[in-house]
Amino acid sequence: MCNQNDNSGCIAEILTVISILQKNATCTESLESCDRGFLACGTTMGCNTRPVMLYTAFGNGTAWSMPISRDPAETETSNIFRVEKIEDNCATFRVLTPNPDTTETTIPYVATSSFFTMDLNCCCVIRCLADTFVEGV
Repeated sequence: MCNQNDNSGCIAEILTVISILQKNATCTESLESCDRGFLACGTTMGCNTRPVMLYTAFGNGTAWSMPISRDPAETETSNIFRVEKIEDNCATFRVLTPNPDTTETTIPYVATSSFFTMDLNCCCVIRCLADTFVEGV
């Protein structure tokens, strides 16, 4: 088991806060912290996502990555996610990818239709990225 002391409650709590913030997104001034009580960004659209990266005990410092598509022939992966749902000690995430429109600097990620659920006992670290707007979520 990757978290034998079962300290994953703190990660579940932080992801729950992020999920609630994303559902009630408003734009205010920025502070840098995963568990800050609001979403903040510098766009006129406002923020609706706090992207996260996940790390497991067996990843040797490498972020968890998942396929960007449900198509088994697709081999491209991403390690940037949006928390969609928290249930007990499990979280469902949507895979995000870098925006292919490199001229669009205010929207760094796009949503995919690829989702996965993780037992948070296996997630040892989350890294929050800058709050942003993601279309279609």
